[in-house]
Order: sequence, then structure tokens, then C-alpha cells
Amino acid sequence: MMKQISLMITSVALTFAMNICAQQSPWDKADAIVQSLDPVTFPDKTYIITDFGAVGDGKTLCKEPFEKAITICSDNGGGKITVPAGTYYMNGPLVFKSNVNVHLEKGAILDFSTNESDYLPAVITRWEGTELFNYSPLIYAYHVQNIALTGEGTVNGNGSKKFSPWNNIQTVEQEMLRKMGRTNVPVYRRVFGEGYKLRPGFIEPFGCANVRIEGVTIIDSPFWVIHPIFCSNVIVRNVTVDSHNYNNDGCDPESCRNVLIEGCTFSTGDDAIAIKSGRDNDAWRIGQPTENVVIRNCSFRSKINGVCIGSEIAGGVRNIFIENITIPKSSNAIYFKSNLDRGAYIQDVYVRNVQADTVRTALIRFEPNYKGERSAFHPTLFNSFLIENVTCKQSNECGIYMAGFAERPLQNIVLKNVTIGKVPTPYCFQNGENIRFQSVKINGKKLDEKPTPKELVKLRVL
Repeated sequence: MMKQISLMITSVALTFAMNICAQQSPWDKADAIVQSLDPVTFPDKTYIITDFGAVGDGKTLCKEPFEKAITICSDNGGGKITVPAGTYYMNGPLVFKSNVNVHLEKGAILDFSTNESDYLPAVITRWEGTELFNYSPLIYAYHVQNIALTGEGTVNGNGSKKFSPWNNIQTVEQEMLRKMGRTNVPVYRRVFGEGYKLRPGFIEPFGCANVRIEGVTIIDSPFWVIHPIFCSNVIVRNVTVDSHNYNNDGCDPESCRNVLIEGCTFSTGDDAIAIKSGRDNDAWRIGQPTENVVIRNCSFRSKINGVCIGSEIAGGVRNIFIENITIPKSSNAIYFKSNLDRGAYIQDVYVRNVQADTVRTALIRFEPNYKGERSAFHPTLFNSFLIENVTCKQSNECGIYMAGFAERPLQNIVLKNVTIGKVPTPYCFQNGENIRFQSVKINGKKLDEKPTPKELVKLRVL
């Protein structure tokens, strides 16, 4: 009898221990982040945009009807503004107010103007990680809550017709803004917009709580595509991005908390995902990291990088969970980058179940010495990464690239069940502590669990 009781106690203790271990899985935290998100719902009130004077003929000016509908909807406690099939010419930005869902029915197109004066007066935003007043994003929200852009319709930024070529003539203004950030020029004095050529973003909620973008197709962006800044509770779900201009990142959550990106298909001219938190002094002034981000069940075809953290991460990035991703085409599939101007940290990053086809540069890349102004020596802390169940048919340059500094080595990185079919250089590794390979197989050969230093090859800077 005593033996049976002892066995029962042992069994219960073992079960309890197993449950404790299960609860300690980092992916439990990812589930908790998703479960904590507000689904962003709205009162059961519907407004039809054509009742406010909007005409879907591709010619009638529709900015004012949208402004009227959004104001009335918000003032009455919120609801849904339905946009029927048709092409609606937006002679200026679509600006959200609280508790409004703009719902694009199948066949509805918001066709945005290419006249830069339509996006004045300038509004506060961030441009490549530095705050300023610039042309309004095409779809904008400022310190509001409970907003959504949903449906099966399309938003067309027409970026290739006017704004995208500004990339070739922006250098002086870009450097001017960066200097303002470095020298702590007050934001109210950083006025660009009219007379300048810094491209506007496409979709930018700024300082908003409870944002949902779902179902829509986004094409031909002037600059970064979906760019939430200082936001909390952001859901980007089942969105298609097909935009191939300069710097057309698919989604760049910047200094945001509690973000879910799922079920999306991005085909982009730059990074599919680029998680950011601001540039150098300007980010340190605010000190808001990007944290608690879940990216799952997506397909990313990008000209540059698939899933990227950086390089503007001076506010810090932590608690990032990426799973079930296919990357048919990219330069680097999984890329973590910073530079000596940034400081801060990238830590507690978990990646699993990624399938890449052919990458031009590297499957997995850690690079704390990315291009920058080199104004000081502020190396970024790269700490605590678990990357598992990742496959790639071919990399044209390097399989795994890991390049820390002697003064600040990469720390606590585990690569597990990683397979690369064919690559000229299996891996490069310098300056790391507690770096482990578990079941890493490249060119048909299993690598040692503890990688030894390998000469760094020169990869393309992207």
C-alpha cells in the first residue's frame, strides 16, 4: 500500500514538474501576448460613404466626404464606414478619428493623389527613426484609439508616379534631419514638408491604442507601407502588400507594444518586416522600445530582407516571436542589424518554423556593425536568441553570419534544427559568448555544437 502511495506521489510530482516546465516555454509568452490583445471592435452602426457625397468614378474629389463621415461616425460614438465598389480619388490624406472602422468592400479602391501639396499642412511623424514635421502620411491617425481599416478592397498610393523618385534627391535633407536628431534640435523646429523631398509614409498611426488593419490589399506605396509609431495593441491580419518602390518595407512597427502580424502576404521592394525603435539620440530622448511582437503564418517575398530587426533600434527591441513563415525570395531571410551609433539592445528573440527557398546573401545574419554615421562607440547588446526549425535550399554567399565586437560579443544564441542545402561559406563567426549549434546541417554536413571562430567574408550591406 505504502509503495502504491509513494508511486502516486512520485507520479503527481512528475506531472507537476512537467507542467511547470511546459509553462516556462517562451512560446507560452507569445500565446499570452496574443490572448491579451483587444480585438478592436466597434458599435453596430453603419455609415455609407456615398451618402456623404463620395463618388467612385475615379475623378470626383473624395477627401471631404471621408472627413465628414469619419467625424460624424466618431462624434456619434463610433461604428463602420462602408465603402462600396468603385474607385475613390483621395485628394489628400485619410485621417482617422477614434472608434472608426473604414471598411472597403470588394472592388473598392482608394486612389491617392500624387500632388504633394495635397498632403499639407505638415504633421508630426518619424522619418527613418527621427521625429519631424513632414508631409502627411496618406493614411494617418494621431493619438486616437479604436481604429481599423478592413475589408477586401485596395488602397493605391501611386508612389511610383511621383514620390518614389525623390529617393534619388533626398540626401541633403536626410542628413539635415539626422543632424537635428543627433544634436537634439527641438522637434517643433524640424519642419520639412513643403519645399523638401522626404517621402511620406503610407499608413501611419502615431501614438494610437487599438489599431486593426485587416484583409485589405496595399499597392504602390511612396515609402514605408505600414508604419505604426508609439502605438499599443496593433493587429495586422490577412493583409496583402504588393509594392516594389524604394524603401517599401511591408510593416515596420516602431516603438510599439503588443503587436500581432499574422496571415499576411507581402511582396516588397525592401524588407518585408523591419522592427524598429528610433534612431540614436532621438530615440534615447524618448526611450520607448518595441516589445511583445508576434509574427506568424505569413509569406514574405522581398527584394531585400525577409524578417528583420533594425537598424534603427536605439530605443531597444525585446520579446519578439516569429513562427511559421515562408520566404520564397530575399537577400537575407532572418536579419538582426544595428551599428555603433545605436546602443540599446535586441534581446529575447524566438524564431521557429521558417522555410526559405534561395537567399542571395545569408539565411541567418547577426550584424551589429551595419552602416551608420560612426559618431561614437555605442555597440548594441545582442542577447538571448533561439532560432529553430529553419530550412533553406540555397544561399549564394553565406549560410550563418555572426559578427560581434570583442568589446561587446554576441551572447546566448542557440540555433537548433537548421538546414541549408547548398552554400559556398557554411558560416562566419567572430566574438560570441555561449553560442550553440544543435543539429545544424549545412552542405550535407552536421556542424559542431560549439562553433569555432571563422574568418568573416564580406557580405553585401543591405
